[in-house]
Amino acid sequence: MSRDCYIYILTNRLRGTLYIGVTNNLLRRVWEHRLGKVPGFTRKYRLRRLVYFEHCTEFAIGIEREKRLKRWRRQWKLNLIEARNPDWKDLYPGLIQSERHDTDVPY
Repeated sequence: MSRDCYIYILTNRLRGTLYIGVTNNLLRRVWEHRLGKVPGFTRKYRLRRLVYFEHCTEFAIGIEREKRLKRWRRQWKLNLIEARNPDWKDLYPGLIQSERHDTDVPY
C-alpha cells in the first residue's frame, strides 16, 4: 500500500536552527508548527519558516529519508536548502496559494 508523505525542513531565520520532519499532510503540519501547537523543539525555538520540502510516494521511504537527513552534517543541509531556495524564503504561503487554486476550497 502506497502512502504519500513529505519530508520538510523548518527554521526560524536565514541559516538558523533547523528542524527536519516527515508528515502525510504538509499544509496541516506546518500550520500546526506555525501556531506553536507542536510541543518540543519547534515550539521552543520558534521554528515556523518552511524552507525546504520534498515529496515521497512511500511513507517508509520518507521516514528513512528523514532519518538520513538528520544524520547529515549541517553544511550539507544548508547546501540542500540553498540549492532549491537560495534566499531561504518561507515556502508555506506559496503552498497555500497553490492548494487554493488546485481545490477551489476557501481556507
